[in-house]
Amino acid sequence: MNNAAFEKWLDEVLDVDFPDGIAGIAFNLYDDGDDMWSIEAVGAGTFDEMDDDWACDEVTTFDTRDEPFSWEESCEWEDILEQAVEALCSYLEKGKFADKLKAYKGVGVGFVDGDITVIYINDEDDE
Repeated sequence: MNNAAFEKWLDEVLDVDFPDGIAGIAFNLYDDGDDMWSIEAVGAGTFDEMDDDWACDEVTTFDTRDEPFSWEESCEWEDILEQAVEALCSYLEKGKFADKLKAYKGVGVGFVDGDITVIYINDEDDE
């Protein structure tokens, strides 16, 4: 994954007004075959770090399904997941719109047909 290109894509994704009703942001990874991979961002109406299915509660007015970030790389899916986690954690630390992501209850990443790795939890709303 080219981190600079991914960050540029993510900046463009986040540089829009998000609709109401989003509790968490999920980044879905896809194995497109022939060493091709893609990642999309979706808004979820719920967030529950104890239940991976929160990412399935998509807010249909926000996703990047028609414009995912795609790249070619010869490696195993575990490596792709690790790269995605690292790239997103780096963005959460210093990305242009990191605060926008951190305003939601949580952020996760995982393959669309697998478990999700929660990489950020906003504890500020807890009482």
